[in-house]
Amino acid sequence: MSTIAVVLAALQTAAVPFSVGERFEYTAKFGLLSVGSAAIEVASVDTVRAEPAYHFRYTLEASAILFRIKSTIESWASVASLHSLRFRRDNLQNGKQYLRSFEIFGDSGYYRQVEPEPLPHDAAPAEPLDDASFLYFVRTTPLEVGKTYTFDRYYWGAKNPIVITVQKRELMELPGGIKVSCLVLNPVVGESGLFAKSARAQLWLTDDARRIPVQIRSTYRFGTIVLKLERSIKP
Repeated sequence: MSTIAVVLAALQTAAVPFSVGERFEYTAKFGLLSVGSAAIEVASVDTVRAEPAYHFRYTLEASAILFRIKSTIESWASVASLHSLRFRRDNLQNGKQYLRSFEIFGDSGYYRQVEPEPLPHDAAPAEPLDDASFLYFVRTTPLEVGKTYTFDRYYWGAKNPIVITVQKRELMELPGGIKVSCLVLNPVVGESGLFAKSARAQLWLTDDARRIPVQIRSTYRFGTIVLKLERSIKP
């Protein structure tokens, strides 16, 4: 079977609320100030080690008097299972760059850093998730208000678990003015980024089959940034 046929077959069997070409665009706010923009998208389906993989991409660019941040994080996750196969983070914050890229082998139980320099293998779980594929996993996971869910699935095994607390429901406004009920989550994923423990993050997902990420609030050293959905592009 050709690579294209494999991809099409996998896409047809995957029951997920997203597809290639989906893109969410956000305004970044620091207090009352609009300080930048962000986007979350399903950029493409690529092939990683002969396996069809969604290419997820997050971008954030924001600046104010005391800070400037430009961040791109990318994940390549199996179309069939959403298990992470590759992860890349490129952060430029107040002139300091943090670049890391990893190859992830859940079936073999390890991951390894390949950028900026190769490092020895380290332990990974059998069904790994990373900071970007995590959001798409959450969008496919049944959730109930008042419950806390724990998953030993973070690709960097030593930094497990991933924890999701469903705090409440709240009405939020979508672009166009329509109000919709959302689940308000407190996700904890890894030690850096949007959903790190130190970020005290909150994520608003529509409480319907679409599971649209309407708003994300994260705390950094310089303060709290809120990403508010301004535009939704569906293929």
